Amino acid sequence: MGRSVLGVLYALVMVAVVVAVDVLFFRDHAWARLMANVGIVLVFGAFYLRFFRSV
Repeated sequence: MGRSVLGVLYALVMVAVVVAVDVLFFRDHAWARLMANVGIVLVFGAFYLRFFRSV
C-alpha cells in the first residue's frame, strides 16, 4: 500500500474512534468531550510517529 493510502486509512480510523467515543460516552459533556478528543488525537499522533513514520 502507498503512503497516502495508509495515511488516509489511519485518519479515517482516528475519526471513527473520536466519533464513537463522543457518541457513546460524552454526549452531554462538552469539556470532557474536548479533552477526550484532544487525548485521542495525541495518542494517534504518537503511534503514527512511532510506527508509521518510516513506512
